[in-house]
Amino acid sequence: MAMAEEGTPVGQAALISMLGLHLPTPTVASRVAPGARKTVVKDGRTVERYPQGYMPEDNLIGHLRFALRYEPVDLGVFAAAFRTPGAADNIEAWIRAEPTGAYARRAWFLYEWLTGERLGIPDAGTVGYVDVLDPGLHATARGIPSRRHKVTDNILGRPGFAPLVRRTQRLVDFQAENLAAEARVVVAGCDPAVLARAVSYLYTKETKSSFAIEGETATGNRAERFVAALRAARTFEPTDPRSLVALQNAIVDPRYAASGFRDFQIFVGETVGGYREIVHFICPRPKDVSPLMSDWAQMTERIKGATDPVVAAALSAFGFVFIHPFEDGNGRIHRFLIHQVLTAEGFTPPDVLFPVSAAIVRDRQAYDATLESFSKTIAPFIEWHWAEGPDGPEIAVDNDTAHLYRYFDATPLVEFLYAKVTETIRKDFREELDFVTVYDAALSAVKYIVDMPDRRASLFVRLCLQNGGRLAKARRDTFKEITDGELTALQDAIQGVLAERGDTPTSGTQAETP
Repeated sequence: MAMAEEGTPVGQAALISMLGLHLPTPTVASRVAPGARKTVVKDGRTVERYPQGYMPEDNLIGHLRFALRYEPVDLGVFAAAFRTPGAADNIEAWIRAEPTGAYARRAWFLYEWLTGERLGIPDAGTVGYVDVLDPGLHATARGIPSRRHKVTDNILGRPGFAPLVRRTQRLVDFQAENLAAEARVVVAGCDPAVLARAVSYLYTKETKSSFAIEGETATGNRAERFVAALRAARTFEPTDPRSLVALQNAIVDPRYAASGFRDFQIFVGETVGGYREIVHFICPRPKDVSPLMSDWAQMTERIKGATDPVVAAALSAFGFVFIHPFEDGNGRIHRFLIHQVLTAEGFTPPDVLFPVSAAIVRDRQAYDATLESFSKTIAPFIEWHWAEGPDGPEIAVDNDTAHLYRYFDATPLVEFLYAKVTETIRKDFREELDFVTVYDAALSAVKYIVDMPDRRASLFVRLCLQNGGRLAKARRDTFKEITDGELTALQDAIQGVLAERGDTPTSGTQAETP
């Protein structure tokens, strides 16, 4: 990696160094060095090396111009740079010198958008509109024209909450798959009764998986309430704090039900030997929670119907869990929000659910790594210490950290969610439909041969399907009333159903009665 460190930082990395900004280095950092143009990717980070001719003026405007021209824009860097002494005067001078310049107008818009301060210059004259973010480098939202700056606001968010999603090749490839259309084709070709029964189980599967991710078991009323919430996801309003509090109350133990967003510090960690706490993630300070949730809600509202549904789901769901507004239930609400957005955006077919949590359970390591792509990035910029609280040691945060949760690179989160949605549609959803179809045919065949009670017939079919179409010898005594001849006929009938389907279903439904 020595080659990547050669040369002089430029663009946003240079702004961080030059202005002393207390921020993580952008995922994509630029350097100017002798030699050819080159891209180096290592450990999820990218260094773009440019030849000497790309060297900008070594000042605020020079590096802003470079960033707007060549880099995915990290709005956290821009927001911090705009707050430094003299920034407003420099930006204003740039715009007066280049009133029709595309980069100057984009910087002008971003300055006023991020700071809320209006510069003392007149509106832009007759000039063509330009996008604030380059669609070739960013995933963007449907544009909103700004007549003052003659730019089109295509940012994924609002001034107080606007994550970055880079337009990577992996994201482009996912989008080209057109998964929503693929899912609609599957649903359209399915018997409505089979679909309804398969989806009913998928709601249960998603609930169990979502609880399992947190090491809990979904049982009793909590499981039923979570299923009910999932079924009502299309009409849920995530931007209403009262709706979020009501959802939290419905899915946690009543003793930990919240009356509002938290007003105390929390962290995510684990207890190890000697009762030591390992801190994995420090949540926003109590005083920052409500403002962050308000800005998160504005971001969520902004991207409704305005961008790729999976991008919108990732930003809303992961943004929520990073703020962690409750003491308990954040993870389950985070995964509920994935379904809520995909459903509300019309990505998920009506009355259908894709059990994304089931795919996550199968790949916990990747899920944890995705969460850590955020938590480990901001950890060095949070100053904290242990303090004595009423219930023992607790964390106290010593510096301003709200900005770390407002602007972050959400690209790994979007790519992860796309991968899990793809897996869910092509594996869990199809397997469940296949299983119900096979189960129905096998059950019908069994009852034609031996008119068993429904419960007995169902058990027999499930046990056979779990064993390639034959009843395991260890379970023969379970059906003593069936003669050997009948058993042979029953097994032959079930194997015939499987042969007609061409495979053996492997869905988790085999362990339960559909």
